[in-house]
Amino acid sequence: MNDTHPADDALPLADRDAAHLPGHWLLARLGKRVLRPGGKELTERMLADAKLRGVDVVEFAPGLGRTAQNILDFAPKSYVGVESDESAAELTRKAVGGAGSVVSGEASKTGLDSETADVVVGEAMLTMQTDKHKSEIIEEALRVLRPGGRYAIHELAIEPDEVDDEVKTEIRKSLARSIKVNARPLTAAEWTKLLTDAGFEVEIVGFAPMALLEPQRILADEGLVGTVKFVGNVLRDSDARARVLQMRSTFTKYKKHLVAIEIIAKKKAAR
Repeated sequence: MNDTHPADDALPLADRDAAHLPGHWLLARLGKRVLRPGGKELTERMLADAKLRGVDVVEFAPGLGRTAQNILDFAPKSYVGVESDESAAELTRKAVGGAGSVVSGEASKTGLDSETADVVVGEAMLTMQTDKHKSEIIEEALRVLRPGGRYAIHELAIEPDEVDDEVKTEIRKSLARSIKVNARPLTAAEWTKLLTDAGFEVEIVGFAPMALLEPQRILADEGLVGTVKFVGNVLRDSDARARVLQMRSTFTKYKKHLVAIEIIAKKKAAR
């Protein structure tokens, strides 16, 4: 399935300048299409682990629709995206065409009926929420899933589990300054506890390097043509270039503490 290449004015917050645009939408404006901490490889591994073939799939906050296309490659029975931003929702509608649908809604209040999905997918969106809102979104996933259904997430994590709280706070503040989003990554143990406290059983935990802006990862995710386009756009826009370099500097500074995480959690079957 072909990747989407939306025009800049079709992206969310198209009127915001590069200095104040949230990092993921800035990268999208510059031509980056894979915006996940573990890259295309971890997304594909997570989707394979989620067992999507022939089942009803709901995706929270599909964004550009890139993962929606990957989901459809697994031939699910149905696909529904839930997106709060209307510009992003329209991008996902174009990406999935007649193979799925996208509804307007918040991940914590989807408006979907209870127990209508076999798999709920969410990528790089829980990290951006407060701990309270993380729990609300996870509870909504639990509600939407049928008993035995799976919740598949791909997020940013802090390692090791025993890292000092001061270090966690420093990392979160630095991320918030550089990406202009209040990112709150958790340790693997904290992610697991959040899911189990909500009533899930964690089945799979996997990791990948957090290398979003490393040259090798960009090439692997975007391909040669996409990489050349992205680099060219960065070089032409001095404000955007300053932001990208700031983000990359932050990721590099905390490289030993930042990792991409995949978790597959199952809703307990009714007794």
